[in-house]
Amino acid sequence: MSDETAAFCCPDHSGAAPAEAILAAAEDKARARGLRLTPVRRRTLEILLQAHGALGAYDVLERLAAEGFGTQPPVAYRALNFLVENGLAHRIRRLNAFTACTHPGHDHRAAFLICETCERVTEAAAPDLSKALGAAAAQAGFTVERVTVEAVGRCRACTQARA
Repeated sequence: MSDETAAFCCPDHSGAAPAEAILAAAEDKARARGLRLTPVRRRTLEILLQAHGALGAYDVLERLAAEGFGTQPPVAYRALNFLVENGLAHRIRRLNAFTACTHPGHDHRAAFLICETCERVTEAAAPDLSKALGAAAAQAGFTVERVTVEAVGRCRACTQARA
């Protein structure tokens, strides 16, 4: 993976220390909410962090099974659903895949940049987008419970490779 691709796919956890910081923040969030980050849930989150992008449930299951966590799909789906429901991971509907939340310590609206060529994903910080959506929802008398924005295009590496 080139440096440019790495910078696109995972700017917040491209090295071991930031990934550990994200995992620590996720553990703190779970503990503060009285939730249990079981070994399979924790390992699932680690797998997502190590992927530096999005993984399908069966990719996660394959890795969990190789480590002795079980071979049945509910093993992965339960862990992934727990992580998503509690803001520790996100589901990327366009790819039918999951990615670790790079900001688990903060409640936020998720916005993703998805490269249509290499399918790498990055979670983008988009506070203005969140504010605009919140304002539009308030004006309509709507209470937003969950938002995922998926923007599709090409990352720098794929754009340069195409040129």
